[in-house]
Amino acid sequence: MEHALPHPSPTGPPRDHPWRTIAVVIAGVATLELLILVIVGVALVAKPMAHRAIAQAAEPTPAVKRKPEPTLPLLPRRLTSVTILNGNGVSGAAATEASRVRARGYKIGVVGNAPRGSYGTSVVMYRAGRIREGRRLARDLGISIVSPLDGLRKGDLHGAKLAVVVGG
Repeated sequence: MEHALPHPSPTGPPRDHPWRTIAVVIAGVATLELLILVIVGVALVAKPMAHRAIAQAAEPTPAVKRKPEPTLPLLPRRLTSVTILNGNGVSGAAATEASRVRARGYKIGVVGNAPRGSYGTSVVMYRAGRIREGRRLARDLGISIVSPLDGLRKGDLHGAKLAVVVGG
């Protein structure tokens, strides 16, 4: 069954469509209500959250409890073994550094290449409890960075207490 829809005649008066006007008015009222609800919601939720955030920011953060690093007796240089690793890719850099370390009285362990990419600067790394030996070696060699094993495993040291990674 077909139904013909009336078309407005170009010569006659325009037909009024009251349902369209009602739909536009209702959509406008709904939009206004939504806007009012959003403003009230933001005012009710944001203000208490802001006060809570300010209060939390003012509180001191609890100190992170770290396991204290064991302090071992300082080993003499002749008993401190050092692994020398080339971390800059320059051939012979580790051997040259090993000669400098040996000249200062340290026992040389393994001389080889660092297990990961290049290092921008030389670093002295130490095993747990050997920070004092690490600082002394860094001072002897003029190296400014002393760190616990970072990027190296204990196995990379081959039994040594310290490692010098020669950087660029």
